[in-house]
Amino acid sequence: MPMPPNLPILDWKAIFESGVPYSRWITTGTVPANRARMEELLGARALEPHVRGFLQALARPVRVVAIAEDWCGDVVRHVPVLERMAQAAPALQVRYVSRGQHPEVFARFLTNGGEAIPKFIFLSEAWAECGNWGPMPAALRELIARGKACGDVAAARRKVSARYEADPEGRETQRELMALVEIAACSEP
Repeated sequence: MPMPPNLPILDWKAIFESGVPYSRWITTGTVPANRARMEELLGARALEPHVRGFLQALARPVRVVAIAEDWCGDVVRHVPVLERMAQAAPALQVRYVSRGQHPEVFARFLTNGGEAIPKFIFLSEAWAECGNWGPMPAALRELIARGKACGDVAAARRKVSARYEADPEGRETQRELMALVEIAACSEP
């Protein structure tokens, strides 16, 4: 059996350092209404007390490369959740890059073969890739996949919208992101 091709090793530190923090990224967007909505959501998002406590107590740095662009509705929904978490955790550092800035990175994180954002790549203190998230919570990605499989993506999108409306704080997103933060911050298996 032939061996699969080896992907080039990525210099995650350089990729992270090529990104910009949220405060700069938000000013470079192309859709003013979406930028305003993200700022509104960032101010309104609340973290559960145990989430805030865990984040404040992080003993090791966790870095996140966020592939995001402000024209995307999922970016508008989920970036404020990630940023609220970063605000609560001095050890959680996030840098934003665009799809075009690092196409070799983005190509590794397609969703069911398609380009979808946001993608959040979690890195350990040693710059090891520990997991990725996006463009939406796992259960919602499954709904979209099921919609594609049965030929009714529109119905799946309506179900996804209903789930978002039922979770205005983004708690499902928080839980999934927290699991990845915990992995990236761990000091033993």
